[in-house]
Amino acid sequence: MISIIQRVSQAKVSVNNCDIGCIETGIMALVAVEKHDSEQQAQRLLERILNYRIFADSADKMNLSLRDIQGGLLLVPQFTLAANTNKGNRPSFAAAASPEQGRLLFSYLQQLARETYSPVQFGEFGADMAVFLINNGPVTFTLTS
Repeated sequence: MISIIQRVSQAKVSVNNCDIGCIETGIMALVAVEKHDSEQQAQRLLERILNYRIFADSADKMNLSLRDIQGGLLLVPQFTLAANTNKGNRPSFAAAASPEQGRLLFSYLQQLARETYSPVQFGEFGADMAVFLINNGPVTFTLTS
């Protein structure tokens, strides 16, 4: 699995002009599922997102995790992260999971996130979403599992 995480002061995702997920200070994570991924990769990715130290401590060093600050988590499915862009002018999605596999693993990630962390919000798999965020820093990282 691949994720782009961004430290945000606020973020929201909307479908058909209706907000379906909204957080204040925390992490907005775009998530892609690849063909070879399993529940084990989803578990590992969630642990990395929750424990990745990207928030400032009292010395203004990135030493605190999302869990440490008890910030919000917004997970947004985005299959285009699995694109191969190494050649040509058109992305290849050969490595991306099928829509069925992607939906299953993103649903598993949602369930796991609900069981292990709060507050957590989600985008909608397969929907045409509008994502709004204020990136704090800016701080952005790519995580894989």
